[in-house]
Amino acid sequence: MIKKNETKSFDDYTKSINENLDRVAKIQAEAAEEAKIRQAEYDKRQAEHEKWRVEFDKDMKKLQEFWGDFSNNIGHITEQYFYNSFEKGKTDFFGEKFDEIQKNVKGFGYGHNDEYDILLINGVSIGIIEVKHKAHQNDIPKILNKVKTFRVNFPKYKDHKVYLGYASYGFYPEVEAECKKYGIAIIQQAGDTMIMNEDSIIPY
Repeated sequence: MIKKNETKSFDDYTKSINENLDRVAKIQAEAAEEAKIRQAEYDKRQAEHEKWRVEFDKDMKKLQEFWGDFSNNIGHITEQYFYNSFEKGKTDFFGEKFDEIQKNVKGFGYGHNDEYDILLINGVSIGIIEVKHKAHQNDIPKILNKVKTFRVNFPKYKDHKVYLGYASYGFYPEVEAECKKYGIAIIQQAGDTMIMNEDSIIPY
């Protein structure tokens, strides 16, 4: 038989357990609510970040398109200036007289696809002019390689002498030195005219 004080102790124990369970349930509910709030805040930040990233990507694409168009326009203007200078100026270059001038000539043959910004042509010689808004030393090997690709792409000129020229609005001294080393004519704008330094040119 359970005594009265023992019954009271058991009831107190049961009550204590229930109170603890209630506190745990409350803590769990509060934690769940806090987690829900934090998850909502995280989702909001993620959504804002994604929106920002999408807008950033759009802006970068527009910027790239702008600079691409700008670069293409600058390149086109530079090519047009030097082409007009060759076309309207004298026809004597590389110590020879040329009868024909062509621009943006593309060649496709035997894996040697290439483009030639300006070509000067006569019965025995070809002048290949590479045009850049700003000359760079890395372009020199590409210019030299055009001798090979041109002869492959246009075999009817395979026995012609080939002269090389590099036309640009600006040259660094090291680029000029490389051009002279390989016999490439340096072509620059000088006011309203064009000048060609042919001191060290060699035919290929």
